[in-house]
Amino acid sequence: MEATAQEVDAAVGAAHAARAALADRSVRSAFLRSAAAGLDAARDGLVETADAETALGPVRLTGELARTTYQLRAFADIVDEGAFLDVVINHPDDTATPPIPDLRRYKVPLGVVAVYSASNFPFAFSVAGGDTASALAAGCPVVVKAHPDHPALSELVAKVLRRAAAEHGIPEGVVGLVHGFDAGIELIRHPLVTAAGFTGSVRGGRALFDAAAARPAPIPFHGELGSLNPVVVTEAAAAERAEAIGSGLAGSMTLGVGQFCVKPGLVLVPSGADGDALVKALTDAVSDTDAGVLLDHRMRDNFIAGVSERAQLPEVESPVTPGAGGEHTVSAGFLTVPAQKLAEEGAYDLLLEECFGPVTVVVRYEDESEATAVLSRLPGNLTATVHLSGGEAAGEGRGAEILAELTPLAGRVLVNGWPTGVAVAPAQHHGGPYPATTSTSTSVGGTAIERWLRPVVYQGAPEALLPKELRDENPLGLPRRFDGVLER
Repeated sequence: MEATAQEVDAAVGAAHAARAALADRSVRSAFLRSAAAGLDAARDGLVETADAETALGPVRLTGELARTTYQLRAFADIVDEGAFLDVVINHPDDTATPPIPDLRRYKVPLGVVAVYSASNFPFAFSVAGGDTASALAAGCPVVVKAHPDHPALSELVAKVLRRAAAEHGIPEGVVGLVHGFDAGIELIRHPLVTAAGFTGSVRGGRALFDAAAARPAPIPFHGELGSLNPVVVTEAAAAERAEAIGSGLAGSMTLGVGQFCVKPGLVLVPSGADGDALVKALTDAVSDTDAGVLLDHRMRDNFIAGVSERAQLPEVESPVTPGAGGEHTVSAGFLTVPAQKLAEEGAYDLLLEECFGPVTVVVRYEDESEATAVLSRLPGNLTATVHLSGGEAAGEGRGAEILAELTPLAGRVLVNGWPTGVAVAPAQHHGGPYPATTSTSTSVGGTAIERWLRPVVYQGAPEALLPKELRDENPLGLPRRFDGVLER
């Protein structure tokens, strides 16, 4: 089933040839809505196949499919609106210094986008996921490298998308699909591929990122590689609602058997009686969590080895021991460590790396300076969270200072919530400083479309030769900035 180099070349060539068919925005948006309708119509069979390959369960998978079709429709709305084109028109102004010529700027699609599917979201970050939806919305054909954990589902979803394309006169090659490790390497190196989107491990993502940069003509690589998603619980918050925070943490860190990219993996909890109460609530809730199945045995082996290595560090304790459950399952748990152990480089740096699965590290800090010292050593993250007391949330104490400390660490900063669950919304940002992502862009939300576009400006071009998007009369009714005035 693995694609050969010739098959990768054929898939990329077919996608490249389909570019012109996506030029009309009305066709593009109709295609996206048909794709969503087709996935909804095929829901039962798709969910059954996905569950057989991933064991994520029909409830979770049905919800994820609904999220995926919602996202396709949301991008169709964005395409229809047209604001993503960022149209700016400046007429000549000889009085300016220096003089301004006639300038007309908007954004155009990059070309063929390579999409690398994720293991943990077989719908939302796979063949019809956010990278594909946003690329097609931008006017870019895609070639998807299927994840080996759900190959049959990938084929089924690709067929739905191709049928939707054919309904609107778009060549089926607009959505290509290839399988296999070597195919993934061939894809990133192909000269007709103009950008790539990836969700996965640091190791795999970094290898592709480096390959994208090493090409004769380097291309943008938008990779989501890994995230610890730190949480800070203030002393006042622990005193106010230790039990609620502890049980909430348990629910977040074990959701989906800990296989969410925004799972809270490191939690700063104060020492003392209030922090102890939080840890007890966490212990009780995690102890009641059933063992679960990870996506494949490689991940299961890595999880068991990872938690074992961490638990063997001196002064690391395991109130609820994570590890092997049954023959195919793992049990949830958490580790605790004094904050001072993470203050300097050394063996404890392992605790500052993501461990994929149902485990988190609770770091007990004595005072604010210890918490700050740990935060200063963290890598980039998708999210960072703080739990404040009612008074701190109202502006008392150090709430604003803690938010300022967390902001450089992540692309999404939460107050009194949990990071699991990434809403598909115009204001969403799912990205962060490296290694969370390799770019400043988001892979979720309306602005994800920006990854697959580049700006072009026409200077002194006659009106009759300009694209319709840039003509004075605005025949397409686009939002734009016209001689400094925002028009909607």
